[in-house]
Amino acid sequence: MPSRRTINTWLPRHRVVLGFAAIGIVILAIVATNFATGSRPAAGMRAAGSNSENAAASEDTPSPADRPPRALYVFFLIGDGMGIAQIQAAQAYLARAHQSTGIPAQPYPPSDPKVYPLAMTRLPVCGLQTTYAADRFITDSAAAGTALACGIKARDGVISKKLDGSDAVTIAELAKDQGMKVGIITSVSVDHATPAVFYAHEASRNNYYNIGVQLANSDFDFFGGGGFLQPAGAGGAEPHVLDIAQANGFTVARGATELAAISPGTRTIAIDPYLDDSQALYYEIDRVHDPETLTLAEYTAEAIRLLDNPHGFFMMIEGGKVDWACHANDARTAIDETLAFDKAVAEALAFYEQHPDDTLIVVTGDHETGGLSIGWAGTRYNSFWSVLENQTVSWFAFAPVFDAYKAVTPWAGVDDDMDQALKDIVLRCFGLNYATLTAFEQRKLEAAYDRSRNGEPLVSAEEDYLLHGSRDAFTVTITHILNQKAGLGWTSYSHTGVPLPVYAIGRGADLFEGFYDNTDVARKLAIAMGVALNN
Repeated sequence: MPSRRTINTWLPRHRVVLGFAAIGIVILAIVATNFATGSRPAAGMRAAGSNSENAAASEDTPSPADRPPRALYVFFLIGDGMGIAQIQAAQAYLARAHQSTGIPAQPYPPSDPKVYPLAMTRLPVCGLQTTYAADRFITDSAAAGTALACGIKARDGVISKKLDGSDAVTIAELAKDQGMKVGIITSVSVDHATPAVFYAHEASRNNYYNIGVQLANSDFDFFGGGGFLQPAGAGGAEPHVLDIAQANGFTVARGATELAAISPGTRTIAIDPYLDDSQALYYEIDRVHDPETLTLAEYTAEAIRLLDNPHGFFMMIEGGKVDWACHANDARTAIDETLAFDKAVAEALAFYEQHPDDTLIVVTGDHETGGLSIGWAGTRYNSFWSVLENQTVSWFAFAPVFDAYKAVTPWAGVDDDMDQALKDIVLRCFGLNYATLTAFEQRKLEAAYDRSRNGEPLVSAEEDYLLHGSRDAFTVTITHILNQKAGLGWTSYSHTGVPLPVYAIGRGADLFEGFYDNTDVARKLAIAMGVALNN
């Protein structure tokens, strides 16, 4: 221990140094506070909300000094069923699939890229969120969406209601109350669980007509993508949802031409002219090449055009069919849906680059679906992404092709093997050549064909479900064989309970670092937006 004299000698010489250190700590604290709220110099930036680089700022546009300390433009992008495996599979497929016309040699050359970064994975902030519901560890989309929209736990199947049955306010409703415009975009029906949690309050996600009526009566500004599952009620005798919406001031647009003709500020419901039987956009791999149909990214761009204004907007964009493809264990279709979703993220990033001081982008999922793994026992440490390239249709689009074949082809029983016509169909749709399959793979495919033609379980209902879930045995077996050849595996036909990545950039993005619950995502959004989420 130093003597009193040593201490007395040290203090005068270092008192000045200590003083400067204290000042430095205060300055660092101020800088850190500004950084946490997303503050950065605004010099050289054009006025937020202006659509013309040369136009003078309008009287309604706040000057940098008058801007509120919150995010004015908020993009909340949700990949339904999208976990880290789906994201990494999309990155690896982009990097590797187009480098070879066949199965690439192993191991990879060290200089070859292993992944090609997506727009979402380029965002500088990353966190993790847990996804369990109030009544289950593995959530459904309604409970997960309620957590993301309202900051509360809900029971599976419930749309934005508290455990006591009362309505929970959503982050989108708070944005509207604050004077921001609000847009909801999805690749599935707009009354589906994830979009619904932002504008509706229902005890069951299956109350599609009630949800649609709440959409029609809302004061939101833009809905785009899919249609309505029960637009006139379950029996078709109720007032049509779109008639209610138009009476409430909405303009309905069907297709790119009608949507492009709508002026900014017009409250709009944009429904794609090409929808499947679930009122969702076609899978990206099955997309109709018609200029009237729009991608998720194009709906996002149109929503930006219509909603951009000096007082800000809140936009929720859902890539809903990542989930559907993963329920079917169709990796290539899930990858294409993830890439289509990522293009919507890129549209949000393009807007951010024009308004970095005022924009917040948050990208996450609501749960993972299928238990996708990158790595399968049969391929050990190897991956063969290029085998997915030759798939030309989704599991869904294959169904009518297979049905048409069965309609004209008699089946003589379990000893009746696949004929050449069916083998050619499988080759054309999935790139699987029956002749090059292993004997084990051929036996699996023949058994699945028999199960599909028989209409009843060949062994037991339990074994039947474990092999192909609730979908067609032949189709699922094809995708399983193809996915396994690529080095991909699945553990479920349902959701899983793994934590999900959260990516962010912009004003308030630092709030999304760390490990937290899905309810915290909504609370962090509220803080960044300067609203009180008091559910």
